[in-house]
Amino acid sequence: MPPSEMFDIFDEKMIRIGSDSRENAHAKGLWHQTFHCWVVHPSKNEGGSLLFQLRHRNKDTFPGLLDTSCAGHLQAGETVEDGVRELREELGLNVPFEELVYCGTVAEESIPSDGLIDREFSHVFLYTCDQELERYCFQRDEISGLFFVDIPKFRQLVGGEIEALQIEGIVWDEQAQLARPEQRVVSLGDFTPNTDEYYRMLFEHL
Repeated sequence: MPPSEMFDIFDEKMIRIGSDSRENAHAKGLWHQTFHCWVVHPSKNEGGSLLFQLRHRNKDTFPGLLDTSCAGHLQAGETVEDGVRELREELGLNVPFEELVYCGTVAEESIPSDGLIDREFSHVFLYTCDQELERYCFQRDEISGLFFVDIPKFRQLVGGEIEALQIEGIVWDEQAQLARPEQRVVSLGDFTPNTDEYYRMLFEHL
């Protein structure tokens, strides 16, 4: 068995109180930190597009749902700046931290599966990139595909103004070992959940 990941643990006021394993943090609902980066394609569609990753079907939480472009836990001792490694690991993007736009930090609580309580302080950033989907080297054991989602339409979906929208992307075909183009009609339930506060902060900065 590989050694367990260790997280810095915080109280509800985001004051560090120690460290613990990933398993204990999720089993006990201990507050820990995550890094979120939304990749924005400014000229894709009329109002720009957000890049979403399709979570692999074998993920222990939210399998097969559309998620933040890039996200991951900060390990014990890491700073928020260290989170840029997630862009490299998940999407193959080597990005200096200084090129990210900081949106803010949001406290979120969820119960994504039985026996798991997730309490996270999510540090949220934006990164502008006009790269097309086919050029991304995404982490295929974690990510099954990538999709562009029109920003104005996604805002309408989150706000309840529309019930569904059409998205375009690529999905990795494990048998053929290649990425295939795919179109989908999706509703809000096809995306990993975020709080109203999270979306309000994101849309303000977009």
